[in-house]
Amino acid sequence: MPEWRMTAARFDVAPGACYLRGYLPLDQQRAVSALCFALGAADPGFYTPIVRGGHPMSVQMLCLGRHWNALTYRYEPVRSDIDQRPVPALPSELASLACAIASAAGFAMSPDIAIVNWYTAGSKMGLHQDKDEIVSLHTGAPVVSISIGDTAKFLFGGLKRRDPVETMLLESGDAFVFGGPARLRYHGVSRILPGTAPPGLSFEGRLNLTIRQY
Repeated sequence: MPEWRMTAARFDVAPGACYLRGYLPLDQQRAVSALCFALGAADPGFYTPIVRGGHPMSVQMLCLGRHWNALTYRYEPVRSDIDQRPVPALPSELASLACAIASAAGFAMSPDIAIVNWYTAGSKMGLHQDKDEIVSLHTGAPVVSISIGDTAKFLFGGLKRRDPVETMLLESGDAFVFGGPARLRYHGVSRILPGTAPPGLSFEGRLNLTIRQY
């Protein structure tokens, strides 16, 4: 297991929500992104999800541990809405990293699934709740989000869609954790800021890893 080095400044955004600015040093950003792109280049790898109504999402997605079905909003062992292929396992390195980040935010978790979203310049993610994980919804185990690459305008709202929304800039190496009373807060991404990634990363756009306990 790698020894993840915490270099972050911690900001408590709301009860159960914690922003860890600059959590991952650049060398570890490179290591995590290289692992994700190696998995994404394998079979099965990154794909474009098609949501209800037949519309493609603006991100490419890679699911680990379990596949999130964009048509049923459920997790499953195979990509039944895409190609029927089995889902790659969640690497132990990413599970270890998620546990370390969760601990820094005051949470404990046993991560077993991850969704990796690859954003390009025009990608967005509408306001939504992460409410398809059975165990973590009952226990309050957090979602751990890791940003690598271009800066994102991250939206963080309340428990209702019409609640006020705060906009934050998530930069490369930042982590964001929400669990407990914040577990079902609405969140999304309104914009990617091209050209804002630190030098030395070998890809364009933004990788966002959201690691969870099913």
